Amino acid sequence: MAKKGKGRQYVWLRCSETGDLNYRTQVNLQGGIPEKLKSGLKKYSPRLKKHTVHKLKRK
Repeated sequence: MAKKGKGRQYVWLRCSETGDLNYRTQVNLQGGIPEKLKSGLKKYSPRLKKHTVHKLKRK
């Protein structure tokens, strides 16, 4: 059986314009958080009906 540890963790992606938590994703914490997530991803915001930058938000 595989050990349960701090390998992967769920994080939320928060819209930079509205502040809504639109997406939840898993990240692998063993190698550090990828730069792509730190700088922000372009994702669809249903409230604004357009793509905006979503940044990482932990619990």
